[in-house]
Amino acid sequence: MKAFPLSALMAILTFASVPAGAQQEKIDPAVLTEGFLAAHPDLRWRAEGVRSYERKDYAVALAEFKRAAYHGDKPAQAMIAEMYWSGIGVAMDRPLAYAWMDLAAERLYHDFLVRREGLWSALDPAEQQDAIARGQALMAEYGDDAAKPRLDKILRRERRRVTGSRVGYVGNLTIVPFTGPLSGTGMTLTGDQYYAPKYWQPEEYWRLQDTIWKAPLKGRVRVGDLENVPAAPANPPAKDR
Repeated sequence: MKAFPLSALMAILTFASVPAGAQQEKIDPAVLTEGFLAAHPDLRWRAEGVRSYERKDYAVALAEFKRAAYHGDKPAQAMIAEMYWSGIGVAMDRPLAYAWMDLAAERLYHDFLVRREGLWSALDPAEQQDAIARGQALMAEYGDDAAKPRLDKILRRERRRVTGSRVGYVGNLTIVPFTGPLSGTGMTLTGDQYYAPKYWQPEEYWRLQDTIWKAPLKGRVRVGDLENVPAAPANPPAKDR
């Protein structure tokens, strides 16, 4: 079974990657300070996981991706699935890999959905039943019904701490990004830019995530075309998932 390679998935885990034609809807690298990432544990732990993975410190990377996944980060959930599927830093576990990819595809983001169906078609019937059974506990802990409220609470709490938030303006901020291509460089942003609703209001933040991730990877990855994933057979009945 062919699938998008791990190198492509790793490429899109960085904050600068956005769908073609949606440049206005992205996370500005300039805002990625320590304080910003502390208030966005989904992004923080995804970034930490990427760095650990690139160092080949896979056990640490897996733990960090799980912390991001705990706060609803779908790319981190997809990365966990790939690590279990390929046995990278962990014992290969195909049913568990499918269960994690099922989580990643929960919001019907295109390529995570396609990858999920590809994994399903590669499982034998016993593995499929095992994946369904084990996925229930994962969904209860990491699915959106549990994960989104965790992050919503943090976003609202941190936004309330902003000086001047009642008037909607907090002056100019000197920003030193924590990660990404602008890491370590200083610049000035207005408070309105740094505390834009799309970063701090839960409903707007989840809408931003949907915009970033709904497009196919082929329109976003800069490292070359992806391999084609064959169409999966009919889905298992929804009640069995």
